[in-house]
Amino acid sequence: MSYLVLARKWRPKRFAELVGQEHVVRALTNALSTGRVHHAFLFTGTRGVGKTTIARIFAKSLNCERGTSADPCGECNACRDIDAGRFIDLLEIDAASNTGVDDVREVIDNAQYMPSRGRVKVYLIDEVHMLSKSAFNALLKTLEEPPGHVKFLLATTDPQKLPVTVLSRCLQFNLKRLDEQQIAGQMTRILAAEHIPAEDSAIRQLAKAADGSLRDGLSLLDQAIAYSGAGSADGVGGEQPLAGAAVAAMLGSVDRTRVGAVLSALADGDGRRLFDEVATLAEFSPDWGNVLESLGDALHRIQVRQLVPDAAVEADGVDVDGLAAQLRPELVQLWYQMGVSGRRDLPLAPSPRAGFEMAVLRMLAFRPSAGGDAPPPSGSGGRGES
Repeated sequence: MSYLVLARKWRPKRFAELVGQEHVVRALTNALSTGRVHHAFLFTGTRGVGKTTIARIFAKSLNCERGTSADPCGECNACRDIDAGRFIDLLEIDAASNTGVDDVREVIDNAQYMPSRGRVKVYLIDEVHMLSKSAFNALLKTLEEPPGHVKFLLATTDPQKLPVTVLSRCLQFNLKRLDEQQIAGQMTRILAAEHIPAEDSAIRQLAKAADGSLRDGLSLLDQAIAYSGAGSADGVGGEQPLAGAAVAAMLGSVDRTRVGAVLSALADGDGRRLFDEVATLAEFSPDWGNVLESLGDALHRIQVRQLVPDAAVEADGVDVDGLAAQLRPELVQLWYQMGVSGRRDLPLAPSPRAGFEMAVLRMLAFRPSAGGDAPPPSGSGGRGES
């Protein structure tokens, strides 16, 4: 039996199932409810945030056999065929591989004919910014005044490359990147439906690695399930949960408690212990850039605790309260900037590990002692300032 990846299996089939993008859903729902449907829509945004998904749901709303509605039935032949990708009046065109003017002329020639099955003929042009200049020129007139039975839905990750003449003919909707809470919530719901237990730390790491893209997050989730053996293709979860340690190993990241140990050694001015922690980190063969990113994230939470005490801050393996009390706020700022600079300079270092070591040694070198003087080069294990 063929396995359907999570990103396809759990692709939303109606507006109510979409994660985020409420501003787009509201505008399209109102347009469908009032009958004021524009002839050309442009959906922009980074990859994996729902551009083509929204376009397909919109096409389904226009062609549902029970009538135009913001909530298509999902059961009629038209709805089922659109979901399956075989509806003859929904023409999906990949502009990345059909860039020429001849491809666009074929679209223009076919637009004049009435729909074969549906109420409206819908042209969904993905990555529309890849069309050539001549192709855009050929499309302009039809895009401005298409026949009444034709709607254009354009999607792109790079709207800056579209001619202003195209932009002026479309209603433009910019889809937002999803935050970590939205991605983590959807992953939690999917894992529950798939009967796959998972640790909170695993979901949190995957949501952060998704970088605002739900599709990327679900692809990483598929990879994590395969890596850890937490589930099976028949939908029956494995006995072992999706563990945070397994996800960290897959992503090349490290346990946050190790990050806390590095910060603790820095705060104590203990160079020997600091190098021991770096050696422990090296046993996991981490991505050293990710480790510096985790250090920066921990320093950010420490600074928030210091300057905005009432704000909610997760400990996540780091003694945030203890370090916030032990370190001066200006030192936290200095270390944060050093971490950011060290991450940027990693490609220039003799090796990634050497670049990381120099970054944390720089933090140690610039750490003032209790009397305000710089500490000696070799860690003496002395206590830091209070």
